[in-house]
Amino acid sequence: MALNQMLSCQPDEKTRIHIDDPAAVSIFSHNLAQRLRILHVGLNTDIILLCIGTDRSTGDCLGPLIGSKLSSLDQNLFKVYGTLDHPVHAVNLEEITSTIAANYNNPLIIAIDASLGHLENVGYLNIGNGSIQPGAGVNKNLPAVGDIHITGIVNVGGFMEYLVLQNTRLNLVMRMADIIVQGLRQTMLVYPQQEKRT
Repeated sequence: MALNQMLSCQPDEKTRIHIDDPAAVSIFSHNLAQRLRILHVGLNTDIILLCIGTDRSTGDCLGPLIGSKLSSLDQNLFKVYGTLDHPVHAVNLEEITSTIAANYNNPLIIAIDASLGHLENVGYLNIGNGSIQPGAGVNKNLPAVGDIHITGIVNVGGFMEYLVLQNTRLNLVMRMADIIVQGLRQTMLVYPQQEKRT
């Protein structure tokens, strides 16, 4: 899909971006900025990045990797929850979401998580409006979270998901994390400019 098509996203549309696409970072950042604009997220709105996953599983460490990389940057657009040091996972997800609700007034939550899918979809990033159901691929019953979601399809699902996640190539997860972090960094530059023009 061309960049101009990505920029005209509708709230109910999901955007798919392959990490090998040379324009992946630009498509990601402009698409996310457009979604923030459509949802009328103002410059005074707290934007929470809820980076879900654990460093105990290669395939499931996408969220914490992104959280750690972003936490090391000097930025003030996103409030980050979920890093390699302090992951957000099945055991503490409800506690963390309660903490966010208690500390922020009507924040916008962007949920980031790894996912499993069909073979032909491995390597794709998905951006969409609405919540995700963390742990659904490994039969965990967790609350749906997020106003916007970003997922990376890290491996093939459908059979022995725990084992599949543990045997996912770290190289793929790192490349996905780098694209998402670069996209989020570029969003920090693009979105405030868009807001000033509206």
